[in-house]
Amino acid sequence: MDAIAYARVLDYPLANIVMGVLLALFFGGVIFWTERARRGRSQYVRPIAGLAAVNEAVGRATEMGRPVLFVPGIADVDDIQTIAAVVILSSVAKTAARYDTRTIFATCSPLLFPVAEETIRNAYADAGRPDAFSRDDVRFLSSDQFAFTAGVTGIMLREKPAATVFMGAFWAESLILAETGVLAGAIQIAGTANVSQLPFFVAACDYTLIGEELYAAGAYLSHDARLLGSLKASDAMKVLVAVLIAIGVLTATIPPIDDLFDRLLGIHFAEFFEFTDPNG
Repeated sequence: MDAIAYARVLDYPLANIVMGVLLALFFGGVIFWTERARRGRSQYVRPIAGLAAVNEAVGRATEMGRPVLFVPGIADVDDIQTIAAVVILSSVAKTAARYDTRTIFATCSPLLFPVAEETIRNAYADAGRPDAFSRDDVRFLSSDQFAFTAGVTGIMLREKPAATVFMGAFWAESLILAETGVLAGAIQIAGTANVSQLPFFVAACDYTLIGEELYAAGAYLSHDARLLGSLKASDAMKVLVAVLIAIGVLTATIPPIDDLFDRLLGIHFAEFFEFTDPNG
């Protein structure tokens, strides 16, 4: 395909129509499943072992009279993994408040500090224990990666948390934190979308959320209608996109199928799956 034909495919009106239809389906799905959740309809979410163990971990901390430590990674508050971590933090803190257990939060982001403080305060208030919240347990340590890591390991060795929760964006500090948690004798639940750090968490933690499980965790724990609606709509769109990719592969590799679509709809679907460099 030459440069002119390549430009024709990109400017083909159907591409804009298809994109508009997909967006309409997605937002329609969000509204549909959100309304179902608000009306109390059952919304199935695949069980995630690491999240199912949160109650066990907090319960163990309560029995031992030791705190729960929550670390949201080292990304700033505008990172999507940090946002997911804050949603999980709310559920973890609420569970800890019900058991009258301390929740220690450590961050390296000055912007995340007030957000986390308010999140934990609200979680304790929702659990009916507003007086149990302590501002001293929400700690800003350092914006430097390894200074922050040293601060968290110090908290682990001094406070001896019975449960540690690592959720968010982690890099080279992941194994240091996880190994220190093992030395402290804590049940460890970790989750990150940084694929390069997953092996370290898998090796050193009791439970690990892998990739998109981190983003599904908020809906799983909170059962919030808006989160459930977005989660179910995203899953439905993934299935739809997978079907479209399968159709594209078939039409690009089996000419009779492409001819069939051409006769029925007047469209050569294979053209939309040809990746040609216009400069080549």
